[in-house]
Parts: sequence; structure tokens; C-alpha cells
Amino acid sequence: MSSVADLVQRLGGPGPRPAGPPPFLIVRAEDDPARLAAYRALRRRAFVEQQRIFAHDDGDEHDGAAHTAVLVAVAADGEVLGGVRLHPETAADPGLGWWRGSRLVVGACAGGARGRVGAALVGSACVAAVDAGALRFDAHVQHNHTQFFSRLGWERVRPLVGGPVAHELMRWPIDRFEALVGSTKTALGPLLTDLLHRIDGWCGDDGVPVPGPGGLIAATDAILPAIVERDPEWAGWCGMLVTAHDLSAMGAAPVGAMDTIGAADAAHAERVVRGLRAGSQAFALPVLGGHTTRGVPGSLSGTGFGRAERPVPAGGGRCGDVLTLTADLEGGWRPGYRARQWDCTSWRSRDELAAMLGAVAAAQPRAAKDVSMAGIVGTAGMLAEASGCGTEIDVAAVPRPHDVCAADWLTCFPGFAMLTADRAGAPAPVAGPAVPAAIGRLDARPGVRLRWPDGDVTVALDGSVTGLGPANREAA
Repeated sequence: MSSVADLVQRLGGPGPRPAGPPPFLIVRAEDDPARLAAYRALRRRAFVEQQRIFAHDDGDEHDGAAHTAVLVAVAADGEVLGGVRLHPETAADPGLGWWRGSRLVVGACAGGARGRVGAALVGSACVAAVDAGALRFDAHVQHNHTQFFSRLGWERVRPLVGGPVAHELMRWPIDRFEALVGSTKTALGPLLTDLLHRIDGWCGDDGVPVPGPGGLIAATDAILPAIVERDPEWAGWCGMLVTAHDLSAMGAAPVGAMDTIGAADAAHAERVVRGLRAGSQAFALPVLGGHTTRGVPGSLSGTGFGRAERPVPAGGGRCGDVLTLTADLEGGWRPGYRARQWDCTSWRSRDELAAMLGAVAAAQPRAAKDVSMAGIVGTAGMLAEASGCGTEIDVAAVPRPHDVCAADWLTCFPGFAMLTADRAGAPAPVAGPAVPAAIGRLDARPGVRLRWPDGDVTVALDGSVTGLGPANREAA
């Protein structure tokens, strides 16, 4: 439940704001028969009796559907002043992330408050859609209301054909992917440009070939300090998991790892070591040494070593290559990390894990990168950037676990998930229990775009992800 003053202020709604407390609230109403009936009566009066858009009734299949939400503006005396509904565009896959707002109506309001009520309802619908997992939020807006929506931050897409009243397709910009990569990856280029000793062909990789003979691959990673503090065993397990996966993405067979532990005391350190020990055994990655410091805040980092005769770069893709996601869809959200970390590894057998980790080495694609904290979309952007390309992803083609919405799956750390790019017709990686699927192609336009079932394309990431640029001088 949100006050109109807060929503209008945040959405930039028009008109003067009342000096005192707002005279109405925005509340959910799909499970409130009385408020729902009042909202439907307002709709009927506006769309059937006054505007004659519908002959008898404006109801459709979205009314009463399982995922439809209804928001209403309620005055202090309980009167329903207006309402709006939002729902998945298609019932076939409600978790796809394609939502639409519809049937916005505001009745007669005293004191010129009609615009504020409308702005608050639209703003509340935007917030509710994002909370529900929307990656695309559309509205079919009557032509004479497009300026109102534009002032609230909506973007005009195109006119819609048909119907007695002219409408336009408008879209609310959702920055879920930009926010994620902005907090995890965007600063890397400016930060590291003068530090990195770049080897041509190797930039933006999960590891790096060590100069000299022997095919030695080194990779390093760190675990978020908050995880080390509150979930030490899981932190230790993840420390070995990400090290093994970084080597796997390079097509390298594991040799060993070194870990650095910071802990408040011996008991805390022992819990981290317990997770490291379990991960070391599961991923066949022996711990060769490291460093431990006590009496400090929790921290954990690891460096892994492997060998690869033909290491696979992240920047080896070419425009036109097929982008494939190979992911383990079994498992569930790690307790305490819902919608952020998927656990498909802690219960797998050593043989199952080995089959997944050996997939890149066996397939030898042109490019590979394991999905990191930047999520599937962010990691795809990094692979494309290193390859001197961009990419377009078919949202409906991305395999995801049952009952997990695309918004969460595309932005979480998915346990085991590998992105590869290879020529059309090349066989997909074979990775034991993990499922491969072609989800898009690399192309010449920088950034990442999402293609939807109706053919529309939305921008997920506009331009580079890290700023490190292409791995190859020719691509640069």
C-alpha cells in the first residue's frame, strides 16, 4: 500500500500536490469483491456507456485470471475513485516477463484530483509489474492520453491498428539488467585499463593462459564478504565452485587451487574450511596451499590452476555465431538467497559435476564463458563485448526451471550455466544433466537485446558491459 504523494513525486506526475496528507491510497483489490465490483462499474461507465469502445461489456480473459493484479485508488470514505489492472500478456507462459497494464479508469474527482489519481495508479502499476518480474511492461494507450503517459516516463513505440478509438503501444522502461551490471561490472574498464597486461586474444575471460609452455591456465575469484560472514560453509563451497567453473569455461582440466581466508576466529575459519573441503572433493580440485588470517572480517578468495592444450577464449565469437546456454535446471533456490543464487551442485555426484565441467573442453566452441553474478544477460553481454560483437537473445528460447520467472533466472547466479558461441550447425555442448539450448546470435550491434514472441525487440543492455573492449586487436 503506497500513498499517492510518494508515487506522484517519484513518477513526476502533473499538477500541484496537496499540502496535507493525500486524500486517497492505492491498494490491491483482486481479492476484494466490493472494491473489484466498484472498479468494474467505473470501467463499464467509461468504456461502454460513455466512450462506446465496447458494445455491452469490457470484460475479457484477463479479468479473474490467476496472475492478474488489480489496483484501485480508495478515498478516505472508502469510495473507489479509479483503478487499473496488470497481467501477463500471454497465459501460455506467465513467467516470461511480458506484462501489460490495461483498463485504466478514473471517475469524477473533486478538486481537480483526477490527474493525480491517474498518475498514482499508473505509477503503482509500474512498481507492481517490476515486483512481479516484468522485463517488458506495455500499455495500449488511447491517442489523446499519450502525452499524459509520456510525462510519467513512458515511451511511445508505435500506433496500433484497429478498433473504434485510436491507440498507441507505449512501454515503461525497465532497467533491471542495467542496474545489475552497473553494480557488478561497468567500472572494470576504466578501473583496470592501465593495470592489465593484455595478451592479444585474451580479455574478459574467466581465466588466462600463463605465458610459457605447458598449457597452464590460471583463474581467480572472490566470494562476497557478506556470504562469508553469514554462511561460511556455503561460501567455502562456492569458492571451489566458481574456481572450477572458471577453469571449465576455458576448457581446462583442473590441477589445483590456492585459497585465502579471512575469519574472525578459529571457529569461523573452520566453517569456511569445511565448505572448501567438500567443494575440493566434489570438483576434483585439490587445495595446494593458501593463506589464513584470523581476527579480521570474513573474506575468501581463490586461485585455480588447470591445463588446456587448446584453451577456449571468451572473445572468440564472430558475428552470426549461435549463442547457446547450457544450464542445470534441477535444484532450487539456496535458502536465504531466493531469486539470487540457484543451487544445483551441492547434491550432485562427482561424476555428474565432472560431466558438466568437461563440456567446453569436449565441444571446443569458438567462445565460452560461465554465467557469473552478472546473470545470463550480463554474461552474454561480456562474451559478446570480448568478441567485438553484440547479441540478441530470444527470451522464450531460454530454458529455465519450472516455476522460476525469467526475470529472476536471467539475473541470478544459476549454479552451473555456461554460455558458448559457435558457428551455425556446430553441435551443442554435451554436459550430463545440464540442458543446452540455442538462445540467440551474435551480431554487429553492441549491447544485448531481447526478442519477444510477437517479434518486438527491447534493449536489455545498451553498449558495452565492462568497458574492457574486444579481446582481439582485429575486432577492436
